[in-house]
Parts: sequence; structure tokens; C-alpha cells
Amino acid sequence: ELGWISKVHVNRPAVVRHAEQIKKWRTVRGNWQAAWLLKAVTCIDLTTLSGDDTPSNVHRLCFKAKHPIREDLLKALDMHDKGITVGAVCVYPARVTDAVNALKAAGCNIPVASVAAGFPSGQTPLETKLTEIKLAVEYGAREIDIVISRSLVLAGQWEGLYEEIRQCREACGEAHMKTILATGELGSLDNVYKASMIAMMAGSDFIKTSTGKEVENATLPVGVVMMRAIKEYYWQTGNKVGFKPAGGIRTAKEAITWLMLVKEELGVEWLTPELFRLGASSLLEDIEKQIFYHVTGSYALQHDLATA
Repeated sequence: ELGWISKVHVNRPAVVRHAEQIKKWRTVRGNWQAAWLLKAVTCIDLTTLSGDDTPSNVHRLCFKAKHPIREDLLKALDMHDKGITVGAVCVYPARVTDAVNALKAAGCNIPVASVAAGFPSGQTPLETKLTEIKLAVEYGAREIDIVISRSLVLAGQWEGLYEEIRQCREACGEAHMKTILATGELGSLDNVYKASMIAMMAGSDFIKTSTGKEVENATLPVGVVMMRAIKEYYWQTGNKVGFKPAGGIRTAKEAITWLMLVKEELGVEWLTPELFRLGASSLLEDIEKQIFYHVTGSYALQHDLATA
């Protein structure tokens, strides 16, 4: 429905001012902070997307996914029996089988997410993208993170973008599809809003900010615009679409800021792994350090916590 986006204009100065105010929000402390951080853990897509990924480091990542916080720390918070795990494990298609087998051996049901569709550049033919998606699903991925062709957005080819995402959604089958907009390469916040809307119209279960490989990744102004698009789409259709900021989120404080922003813009009902994820590779380490400090009153030494 191109009428939804034909006259869209985003007031960039107002969005930037709002984002600056978000940064000044008072940080929660004590048990409240620990609760927010444990909530953040359950929404993390624990990720490894390196050229030197091996079965062994994927296996280690999966173990950490099942045991994200040290057991004695959870016991001290009386949260050891709440089944706290990360939201998903995210890997390249070639490592999906390794992740599925490792999680099965660990006896847990954490979904495996796979990037696909020419990640991270999107500069591959559509036929290749669809084949890659189907293979990832065949290997056992229950979530697929596709990346759009930025050129379609920059050229204003909205019907072409819709058709590409629609075909990717079809190729995903029963798997959930997260659509990466690569917002740092879309040129304007207007384009971010329009691409968000098109992605949701085409059947995306989530919209995601970035691949993590761009120069500019998840930023608060982009988050505000994407969440407003999600809210508008929900008002128009009654369908709830998830949101995933990714790239550059490394500290516990940043994670809490994103959680608070989601609560402010979309409501508490979006603060679940079904509708909110944090794409991160090093965030969990800082969260565990903060929880260690909260429980013990001292900072963790290098050997105190398992590598995330």
C-alpha cells in the first residue's frame, strides 16, 4: 500500500533531540538494574559472524547461550530456577548444523538464527539469496536474518523491494524472518521509515537496524523512527512486528537504554523475546560483569567469568 509512505516526512532535528533526551534518562540501580539486565539477557541473539568461525567456537557459544549467567550468581538473585537463557544463537549458514547439534546435545530448545540473502552486502542475485535461505532452513535454522538490497531503497523502487522481501518470506517457510534494513546506508530517516513499512507489509516478523558490519549501526534516532513505524503498522493492521537493534551495543547501560526505549515507544508487551531482540556478540560479557558486581560488591577478575 504505497499510499502509506508516499507523503512520509521525518522531522530529523526533532528525532535527534528526542534521542538526546533518551540518553539522559536516569539509570536504574540495585535490584531493579539486575532485573532489567536479566530481561536483556533473555532478548539477546548471541552472535558469532566471523570468517574464522569453527565448530568448536560455535559449540562454546551454544554452551554460553544456555548458561549466560553463572549459576551461583543466579542463585544469589533467586533466579536460578527461572530458565534464563539467551533468545537465540546467530551464525552463518555453514555453521547452522554445528549450532543445532550443540544445542540439542545440551538439551535446550534455544532457536538457531542464520544470516542469509547475501549478508552483509546484499549484493547477490535474488535466486542466490533464496537458495541460501532455503538451505539455512533445511540445516535447521528456525529464524532467518535477511538483508535488503539498499539500492532499491536509494532508487525509490518500493515495489521491487516489497517483491524481494516477499519472496524471501516465502522461502523462509515456517522459520521466522528478521529483515535487516542496514539503516546506516539508507541515506535518510525518511528512507528508514519507508523501508520499515515495506518490510512489514511484505511479511517480516521482525525489522532489524543493521548487519553490524556498516560504519553506522544501531543508533537511537533510527530506533525511534523504526519503532514509530512498527506502532503505525500495528494501528493500521493489528499485527505486531518485532524490533531488533544490532551492531555496536556493547555495554549493559546501552542495553537498558534500548529496553527502556522499547517500553516507552511500544509498551511492555514488546519486552519479550518474541517481539524484541538485541543483536550482540560482546554485550553479554558486560552484563554478567555488572551482575557479578551487584551480587558480590567487587569487580570480576578475568578468570571469574566464562568467555561470552
